[in-house]
Amino acid sequence: MFHTSSAWFLLLLLIVPLVACQMFKRRKNTSIEFSSTQTLTGLPTTWRQRFSWLPPALGLAAITLMILALARPQEGRKQTITDSEGIAIELVVDRSGSMQAMDFTVESQPVDRLTAIKDVAGRFINGGDGLEGRFSDLIGLVTFAGNADGLAPPTLDHAYVSSQLQNSEIVTERSEDGTAIGDAIGLAVEKLAALDTQVSDTKGESENEPIKSRIIILLTDGENNAGSIDPLPAAELANSFDIKIYTIGVGTKGRAPVPITDPYTGRKVLRMMDVNIDEETLRKVADQTGGQYFRATDTESLANIYAEIDRLEKSSVESRHLVDYRELAVESYQWGAIAVPPIAMLSLLCLMAQVLLSNTLFRRATAG
Repeated sequence: MFHTSSAWFLLLLLIVPLVACQMFKRRKNTSIEFSSTQTLTGLPTTWRQRFSWLPPALGLAAITLMILALARPQEGRKQTITDSEGIAIELVVDRSGSMQAMDFTVESQPVDRLTAIKDVAGRFINGGDGLEGRFSDLIGLVTFAGNADGLAPPTLDHAYVSSQLQNSEIVTERSEDGTAIGDAIGLAVEKLAALDTQVSDTKGESENEPIKSRIIILLTDGENNAGSIDPLPAAELANSFDIKIYTIGVGTKGRAPVPITDPYTGRKVLRMMDVNIDEETLRKVADQTGGQYFRATDTESLANIYAEIDRLEKSSVESRHLVDYRELAVESYQWGAIAVPPIAMLSLLCLMAQVLLSNTLFRRATAG
């Protein structure tokens, strides 16, 4: 591209063909009387005759390059600086035995509750089917049954978080079963609170906190019956760190089909069993931290809940575009491994070469 105020110099290129015609126009040959030219026809053409066009061509090149230099050609190098103020999110997912209930569907196929959560939470993280994804947010993962396990710290490596979520399984051992909601909240708070120390250590206290807010999304289908911490004291701890908790009660109301092993045949069969979700506690946990409580009775309502949280908790991303221009008329240009001299210097070199060749190798003899 060329500088706007100097681009009109390119109009001067229209005179270059006229100059070329004048320079290469066949001059009127002088002659002398000679008895016969027959003997001269076999003389070979000299290299000076073959390359006699070189000096005027260099002159034309010098004129063309000088006009281009006056037009100020520029190379723009664009830089994009992105300032993001993301959100730190801990997904806290129940994987207790009751999550086996087959009251959800994915692609019209009945699935257990954990499989439905994997599907919708995966879209919440990475985007798809109406969910934009949380690309600029730190996301971590805690799963729980009888105990809470931190599978992924808050990170931008969303592929790793998604992989850990997909690899989570419903507990099968009775000794591991249970619903330690309070312990899971406490572990998630610990992970999010640790971000304060990390930011202080790496960026210092003088800079702004890059994390806009910190939230926990808790999904469970039961009531707290394991662990050493009750949910409400854990919620108080979260509130003291300004961490908001969104709670989601997962499962149909009343009774749900649960696969069990028939003791007589050894086959898996579905039996309707009572569902007991401690909605009151989940609502208090959310209210105490400024969050909200939701109830997901099917896959569609679960997706709508994630969409609502996605709307409520938005990240701030600001992009600034900077363009650094290189003046090719006076600055060299890097073409692969070759550094091309500035256009003005190339014009000067062509002019010097023309003058040098015209006065040495291609010098014309003049009559005395």
